[in-house]
Amino acid sequence: MPTWKYSISGIPPDKTAIASGRDLRISPKAAREICAYLRGMKLSQAKQVLENVVEKKQLIPYKRHKKEIPHRRGVPRFYTGRYPQKAAKEILKVLRQVESNAEFKGLTVDNLRVIHLAAQRARLIKKYIPRAFGRSSPYFDLLTHIEVAVEEK
Repeated sequence: MPTWKYSISGIPPDKTAIASGRDLRISPKAAREICAYLRGMKLSQAKQVLENVVEKKQLIPYKRHKKEIPHRRGVPRFYTGRYPQKAAKEILKVLRQVESNAEFKGLTVDNLRVIHLAAQRARLIKKYIPRAFGRSSPYFDLLTHIEVAVEEK
């Protein structure tokens, strides 16, 4: 069994709660953009944003991976964005996990703020599609790790 460590350290354990999702089948690019947008928000607000993304009511602004993404009307302060529904569902699960961890520790759920939300590339699942004349094309599956830390303010 592998042992997982968090990329954040030096946080007080009595005021914080952490959770992680490992080897999630979501795009690392979409996960990175969601994490950058939600970092610093209150936990309840971040959960509401992700629920709106899943229902396609609110979009996530893309700041880094924005080549060939069309302009959108509802993006605050940016001009490109998408609705990464699959990644939003998985990150929402991790946010619910960290909320229940904070409840178990006795922290006030209404005062929680996301202080660390990171996405890292995980391992690659290699698959191949057979093609004509004995060839094949790669069909790789990217996995992603998500880490969340919340602090009671």
